[in-house]
Amino acid sequence: MPRVAIPDELTAHLEPVDGVEMRFYDPRDRESVPGGGEDIDVLVLPTIAGSWITKMALVPGLRAVILSSAGYEHALAYLPQGVVLANAVGVHDTATAELALMLALAAQRDLVRAVLSQQEGEWARPAPGQGRSLADSRALVLGYGGIGKALARRLLASECQVVAVASQPRDGDDLVDQVHGIEELPDLLPEADLLFISVPLLPATAGLVGAETLRALPDDALVVNVARGGVVDTDALIAECASGRLRAALDVTDPEPLPAGHPLWTTPGVLITPHVGGASPAFLPRMASYVRTQLASYRDTGTLQHVVAPRPPAPAA
Repeated sequence: MPRVAIPDELTAHLEPVDGVEMRFYDPRDRESVPGGGEDIDVLVLPTIAGSWITKMALVPGLRAVILSSAGYEHALAYLPQGVVLANAVGVHDTATAELALMLALAAQRDLVRAVLSQQEGEWARPAPGQGRSLADSRALVLGYGGIGKALARRLLASECQVVAVASQPRDGDDLVDQVHGIEELPDLLPEADLLFISVPLLPATAGLVGAETLRALPDDALVVNVARGGVVDTDALIAECASGRLRAALDVTDPEPLPAGHPLWTTPGVLITPHVGGASPAFLPRMASYVRTQLASYRDTGTLQHVVAPRPPAPAA
């Protein structure tokens, strides 16, 4: 029977899985090791993984790890040899897409100005026809996985034209006519009113949105990043926004946490939230459901679904 160590934050939401022994641990007790030193087959990491990621190698018998986050680059350096790693596929799609939409609406409709005007008791209305909107705009979604699709669905409801970009071109779906390959990005950027970033941080995507990419965007375009800060060249973004040519709405930054005094805090046209894309009451129930599916898969097949490391072999041609 597989033995699994699970953070106790999931206790109230996780029903038993037949044929699996569950052992709950307290993520706040940072001096302990999940499983209490006994062999553990699968380790589920908590929402705030922190030091627990560095303890994976201390868990005897470990064969598989399930992250509570969609991003996984932070765990790769600590993954023990021979242990498979799965990220939280689908768990954060809705909440992160909600936040991306909120950031875009707040920036397009100048919510920050409204909040500041309210504090001053000032009734500051824009002239008719001025301002920005999502409706009738062209939104480029860079990264068309679960989050990208959830975002596209919400943008279409806002009457945007959605253009999807992924690592490889492919046929469209019920949301977009086609998915463009990354090599088409330079041709698509000049027509984008908004650039949404939802790609994982990998060697191929680090600094992907750099000075050249930003220069290709039209004046007054909005860059919305709900992926990882390292996908964007921070200095290049600051330069474009400080000049007034571009705007940005960011849930993630590089560096992160963004230190006090960093110029990004005070760059004109930049709106920042502190990496709260997955922070939603829906998280724990959805994570528990995902864990149950993963544990049933491990019980039946000896491995997890959605393994991101070690990389599964490419299918035969």
